[in-house]
Amino acid sequence: MKRSARYCLTAAPFLLVPLSVFNHSISAAGPDPRSGKDLFDRRCSGCHAADSSKEGPLLRGVVGRKAGTVAGFQYSDALRASGITWTEDLLMKWLENPDAMVKGTDMEFRVPKAEEREAVVAWLKSLTK
Repeated sequence: MKRSARYCLTAAPFLLVPLSVFNHSISAAGPDPRSGKDLFDRRCSGCHAADSSKEGPLLRGVVGRKAGTVAGFQYSDALRASGITWTEDLLMKWLENPDAMVKGTDMEFRVPKAEEREAVVAWLKSLTK
């Protein structure tokens, strides 16, 4: 075997290590709020906006807010009485199946894919900062 070919075979595993470390650091960074905003714009903005109520309440500051408390928005009795304070985990459950969390809620929309829920919640959280 020629020296250059032997060098390539010896060096190849070391070249792959930085790529695997790089890929790991992307997934460990968590969901990207920008992709969450894109998903929100495509799938949620028909009923919700960050800074104004539409068919659903405004969502700026939702993380840490007590459910059913946006002034002027007409919530279901069930959601107002729920006692929920929105956390990232509760928003994840809510987006997966609102009626399973609060029977009698008016929201019927679901986000079935966990990675999409994570991205949307990351974007909602970024609105709270």
